[in-house]
Order: sequence, then structure tokens, then C-alpha cells
Amino acid sequence: MGNGPQRIVIVGGGVGGLTAALALRDRGHAVTVVERNAEMGGKLAVRRRDGFTFDIGPSLVTLPHLFDSRVRERLQLVRLDPQFCYFWRDGDALTVTDAGTDRAGYREFVAHGERIWDISERTFFAGPMSNPLALMRRMRSPRDLSGIDPLRTLARSANATFTDPHMRQWAGRYATYSGSSPFHAPATLGCIPAIESRYGCWYPVGGLSALRDALVDAAQAAGAQLMTSVEVTGVTAAAGRVTGVRLADDSHIVADLVVANVDAEHLYRDLLHRPRALRRVQRAARSTSGFVVLAGVRGTTPGIAHHTVWFSDDSQQEFAALEAGRFAVDPTVYACVSSVTDDSQAPAGHENWFLLVNAPSGGEVDAVTYQQVVLDRLAAQGHDIRDRLLFTETITPADIARRYRSPGGSIYGSSSNGRRAAFARPTNRGAVAGLYLVGGSSHPGGGLPLVTMSARIVVDMIDRDLR
Repeated sequence: MGNGPQRIVIVGGGVGGLTAALALRDRGHAVTVVERNAEMGGKLAVRRRDGFTFDIGPSLVTLPHLFDSRVRERLQLVRLDPQFCYFWRDGDALTVTDAGTDRAGYREFVAHGERIWDISERTFFAGPMSNPLALMRRMRSPRDLSGIDPLRTLARSANATFTDPHMRQWAGRYATYSGSSPFHAPATLGCIPAIESRYGCWYPVGGLSALRDALVDAAQAAGAQLMTSVEVTGVTAAAGRVTGVRLADDSHIVADLVVANVDAEHLYRDLLHRPRALRRVQRAARSTSGFVVLAGVRGTTPGIAHHTVWFSDDSQQEFAALEAGRFAVDPTVYACVSSVTDDSQAPAGHENWFLLVNAPSGGEVDAVTYQQVVLDRLAAQGHDIRDRLLFTETITPADIARRYRSPGGSIYGSSSNGRRAAFARPTNRGAVAGLYLVGGSSHPGGGLPLVTMSARIVVDMIDRDLR
């Protein structure tokens, strides 16, 4: 392998893979993206039925400036205000607008989160992460380490800031953004509400599939070759270096470099048999999965927001159940009703309800029964849509596992639970030379902003390696 243009195969057409493809084409490399599903986008997926459109993966965009300008210019982004509405069973409600909220402790919590973000952006998110020493090298002083608040849990941070138990529950909700528990994940995750406060919550007109289409269009315009409905069955290697990928029809695509935009456990168990690397991956705790109800709803709902959360009465029982591998009896329910903002997402006078409940990785459930639990939960808090349903569909952890080859249906790969979780996450450098990992199961983690960062980190690594 020389240091000139390389033949690069990207396994998986998720956001990380497409973002990497665009950047690698800019550097003159020959890039082929191979995706086993019929459409690119990975978890950035959509379900359409009877005139209703549901985003079944990410439901909002934060840090839109991280996307390439060629992607952004293909989007019409709307800044949501309010950002989220929250409800509790005792009748309390919280609306977080683009300007925040006046609840006691909110400004203090967000200010602390902003400090965490400012340090993390130039340290943790600035490059690959293999061990704590890699993080320390990027820090300007010991104050940076204490500044990212890695030793407290998010729940402890919330308890120290808020006296209102509802606000403590609100703050703990942000652990679920990485499939984690506020009682185990570090207070570092307090940067997420600060990011939403500073940079806003955005919605691309046409749905999140518009972002997928923009990524695809930009990558193709840059000259990347995109292949769908083509399954990679192996990453091939010789003399300790990748040589390409093997496809389901036994054909072979020769490559100098391979970028794996797939779950790391699937990579090392099924595509490249590396037992030692697989054991390292499996030592990290999996993130939660999800149980989804897609509902076509007749009529419109007064006061419903684009994003709404109905909290459980007891967060500790909820997360204890998930940790034990059980579905919560009293779950917190999140709803995205994008037709509130974009009338193209549902027939006139109707609404598209995407309902999500955290679920244990690998958890088994009777979908019909648990759907009723979710709908009854909403009815108990004054949002009864049961007699207005035109249709429903469910997505279980098993469905997620099958579609994305993510073990147990884990949405974010490994969780953020524990002080060393960030270093247990699979590294961006693969187990053989010429192999790189991008996407939610590798550093820095899951979610649209982080997988976009992972693409940048991998492309920079490839640049350095070739030099």
C-alpha cells in the first residue's frame, strides 16, 4: 500500500459510513459503500404506510454544523420551539423552549453542561480513544479532567443541582440518549441538555429521511459508489492486513482499506474472526434497546408537541428493571409527532405518532400486550389515542437486532454505564492493519452527532496513517 489514492470499501451505509465516504472521496480515494438493506442510512430509516411517514431511528438533529456543507445545503432545517414537553402523573408539566425554562436549578445545570461540552469537544471528541492516557494527552491541565465531571453519576449531579424530584428525573433522562442509566452513567452526559440549549433542536423538512437522502446525494455527487441489497459476509485479510471484503455470492471486492460501519461485535464474530478482539468488545455492557409503537392517529391533538415525554412514577424501578433484563411495568414514554411541524408526514387532519420506550437488550416481549401498556400509560396522563387509532405497528428489540445486526437490538452499541465505559467502547482502529471502525458501536458513541464525529476521526486517522 502506497500513500497515494487508496481503494476503500465501507461496510454499512449508515450515517458514519456515508459521512466517511464523502470525506474520503474529497481526498481522492476510490470509495465503495456496501449496504445489506435495500436503502442506505442504517438506523436513519423510515416507515411509510397509508400516507403516514414515521422516522424509526433518530428523530431530531443536534449540532447540524457537524455535517458537511454539501449535506446541509440539501436540507431545509427548522429549529424547534418548544424543544420538548414533559409530563408527570401528578399533573406537573415542563415545557423547554428554545430559551430554556425558568425552573430552579436549570440555568446552573446547563451552565455546568456547557463547561463539560467545551472541554470534551477539544479532548474526548477530538480524536481516537484507546485508554485514559489518550484523553489526558489532550487536556491542558488537571482541571480539565475534573471539569468533565467523570466521577459522579448523572443522577448524583442532578441531585446536587435540583431539589425538585421532577427536575432530577428530567436531567436523568439524558442518560437514555446513549442507552444508559442515570444511576450508572457519568455526569459528563450533562453536556447534552447544554448542547440542545446552545445549538437548538432541529428538524429537517420531509423527515429525518431527508438527511439520509442528502448524505446519499452528496456522497454520490462526490463520486462514491453506493451498493444496496448487497451483503458482506466477510472481511478478508492476509499477512495481518485487510485485502477486501467477501460478498454473499462469494465474489470479492479488493480493497487497500476497509471501514466497518457495523456493530463491532458482529464485525469480530461474523465478518473477521478475531476472538481476542471479540472478547474485548463483549466485556463492554450493551446499551438498551427500544420498543416502538407506530400509530396512525385520526384527527389532531390539541397542544401536542413535536417531542413529548411522559415520565414514569419511579425512575429507579424503571432502570432497575432494564438492568435486570425486564421490560418496565411503568415505563417512561417518548413521542415524536412530526406532523405537528411538517404536514407532509400525515394525511390532512391526522397525526403520525412514533412512541418509544426503553427496552432491555435482548429482551423478549409480547408486542400486543406491551403496546397496550404503552397506550394505557398515555391515557392515564390525559393523552388517550386508543379510540382514534387507524393502525399500529410495533418494533421490538428482536426486530432491531435482525435489521441492523446489532446484538440484542442494542441501539447504541455499548452503554455509558460506569466510569471506564468510554474506554471500554471499541476503538476506531481495527484488529488488523487497514481496518477502521466507524459508527455508533465505536468511539465516541451512538447518536447522529457522535457517529458524524467518528467519521471525522477515522478519516483523520487514515490521513495520518498514509503519511
